[in-house]
Amino acid sequence: MIEKILPSQVAVAEALSDPPDAALFPGEAELIRNSVEGRRKEFTTARWCARRALGELGVAPAPILKGERGAPIWPGGVVGSMTHCAGYRAAAVARRADVLTVGIDAEPHEALPDGVHESIALATELQRELELRRTWPEIHWDRLLFSAKESVYKAWFPLTHRWLGFEQADIVLHSNGSFTAGLLISTMEPDLAAGATATPTAFSGRWLVADGLMVTAIVAGSEPAPTG
Repeated sequence: MIEKILPSQVAVAEALSDPPDAALFPGEAELIRNSVEGRRKEFTTARWCARRALGELGVAPAPILKGERGAPIWPGGVVGSMTHCAGYRAAAVARRADVLTVGIDAEPHEALPDGVHESIALATELQRELELRRTWPEIHWDRLLFSAKESVYKAWFPLTHRWLGFEQADIVLHSNGSFTAGLLISTMEPDLAAGATATPTAFSGRWLVADGLMVTAIVAGSEPAPTG
């Protein structure tokens, strides 16, 4: 479903279950050596999706290891993002020549656990959400806000190699399936790691709710996704 909110430059693969033939490549198994079975399955299937998506770009299958703060290490010339939740795994990749960064997230379409909403939402976001809930009560806007912030971080980190807290992204959710994120950071703050390429101050993205799931996506440096 996530391909519906991504532009054509981005290759996508997704799975609604864990394929029995999905396997890890050398070096990947070590990353989840001490994980429980459920975590191993979602990790394996997400990378299975990633290799399928990379194949659409003509990129040969390869291990996808972890870098700084657990971010995936993509093949040279590729940007991408992976996500997984109960009943859904997906990966989205693109050539760096076409897309600056990608961030995707998937969540179950249900309310956040008690206490989480207040810990991740700004006062401005809570106020805007009141109107959204009054007008479209069928949407779990709290979970959608969380998902949008996850996509923001996944798009942000590869560009800056810097942490971004939930409180540093002010998300404006729109009922038409779009959202914007104002980043509450100082553009004068020095980059903290070698390889940082940019310090964005805002992102725009899209969201979709269907079949008990919600997905969010940010793609920077490309034409916007179709709205139809």
